[in-house]
Amino acid sequence: MKIVLKGLKTTIVGHDILYYRTLPSTMDFAKKLAGEGVQEGTVVLCDEQTEGRGRQGRKWFASPSGSILMSVVFRPTLGQLPQLNMLGSLSIVHTIERLAGIKSTVKWPNDVLIDGRKVAGILMENILQGEALQAAILGVGLNVSLDVSSYPEISSIATSLSAQAGRDLNRDDVLRILLEEMDTLYQAVKRNEDVYHRWLPRVETLGKTVRIKSGQSVEEGLAQSINPDGSITLRRADGSLVTIATGE
Repeated sequence: MKIVLKGLKTTIVGHDILYYRTLPSTMDFAKKLAGEGVQEGTVVLCDEQTEGRGRQGRKWFASPSGSILMSVVFRPTLGQLPQLNMLGSLSIVHTIERLAGIKSTVKWPNDVLIDGRKVAGILMENILQGEALQAAILGVGLNVSLDVSSYPEISSIATSLSAQAGRDLNRDDVLRILLEEMDTLYQAVKRNEDVYHRWLPRVETLGKTVRIKSGQSVEEGLAQSINPDGSITLRRADGSLVTIATGE
């Protein structure tokens, strides 16, 4: 069902918003629509996911109507892909600041934290035809009023925007601002402007010792740099360097 979000001022993102009370996964549905040629900027939004997931297939916990659960169809060039992932987390950081005046940070590669606790996560999946990029799907899970104490698995590591703001926040207001921030940043990406240097100061991973799983291997070291292509460079205990494209 198409909906109109009152007061939304965007050019690309949110031109069409498809709302469902329940979906197995907004990512899977958005990928299907993208493959069928749906318009760029189409948003798939739902109140509840029965098979919601984060990176590497991990379960995403969300109560009905307590979170923003959405996926957005983009059609960037291959060269713009790294900044699209950065755009996702940076748009959430900007939204939190605009709406609640709260400082948040990005944990590489795709989490947004407030006071060290996860408030949002990003997931990106691409549709390729041979070597050509047909579409990129950006998924967002943002805890607006989720009661994390109801989920023992995440209660010690997660939080919600309303809990941090100390007041109930309207989910539609959060969504509107998030789509506007996403739209502004995506237009900058399409103009080949540098989003990387706007995003990098928000990343809290630099200078920390981290342990990253990538495929079947695990690397541990000091996060020395995060590069314009989104990869991270670690300095191992023996002084050697290793660069990892994706990980946990």
